[in-house]
Amino acid sequence: MLSLMKTRCLPGRRMSLGLMLSCVLTLQAGTAQALAPEHEIRRLMLATEEAVVSENWNEAGEYLNRLRAMEGEKPPEYFYYRGRAMLQANHLNEARSALEQYITLAGAEGAYYQQSLKLITDIEKANRASVRALAEGGGGTQEPVAVIEPAGGHDLKALRQLYLADTDREALVIHLNTLLDTVGWRRDKTVVRLDRPADNQYELALDSGNISILEINRNPDGTTVRTTRSLPVFGVNPQLRWDCEPVVGACWVYDPRDGSRLFQLAENREQAQEIARALGQLIRNLQQGGGKR
Repeated sequence: MLSLMKTRCLPGRRMSLGLMLSCVLTLQAGTAQALAPEHEIRRLMLATEEAVVSENWNEAGEYLNRLRAMEGEKPPEYFYYRGRAMLQANHLNEARSALEQYITLAGAEGAYYQQSLKLITDIEKANRASVRALAEGGGGTQEPVAVIEPAGGHDLKALRQLYLADTDREALVIHLNTLLDTVGWRRDKTVVRLDRPADNQYELALDSGNISILEINRNPDGTTVRTTRSLPVFGVNPQLRWDCEPVVGACWVYDPRDGSRLFQLAENREQAQEIARALGQLIRNLQQGGGKR
């Protein structure tokens, strides 16, 4: 087809302007070749770097979105640039997720290691300020990504019947542990084997009117670390924040006291939302006191 088109477009033949333009475009299309994915990723990375250095955030966001849609392994710097762009857009939780992913991949030898640590600290301070503003009724939170769920969405009678529980609190604890058991975070997201426990798991219990959280972390070397934390319920806001970050394949529910991460979960928005809502309802129930309820 191309050789036939070349014959038709040979010099000396009479042709219309439209036909001449068609010939030129056809010849260009036939000879142009797209870059291989690894070279295109490198080209877009260079363009992103230049845009970030010049603080052209709209352009940087465009290149980052194109990189995100591409298949193939991306260098660690991609996550640093994404973190910078998300931070500039005031998406604090997405920025933190990307920066943490950069540190995980690049390690202490990474060119942006120190800067990433400082940015994560700044994000943590900003999140804590947002939580304080929300608790004080200021409404001045600057985090547009994390969602705040109302604390009273479950039919507690239905939950008691479902779990054969005697009290609302017991039903909520069983419900939360059931949810947490199904959405544990895993490092390897390509193959999920139900007969193997997740790398991050949580289990809740009640302890003297507070919530006890058992966190189980399984390391790549096979060792297991168990940590128990207490979540006092009095004086905290029962409206919990949560969000998900597709880049790192995780969702988080945030501590209502300081905005730090309470649960790291698999990327499942519906389940993260349900956990945030149920935990908020349990906190509110405990705040009302009155023994078993």
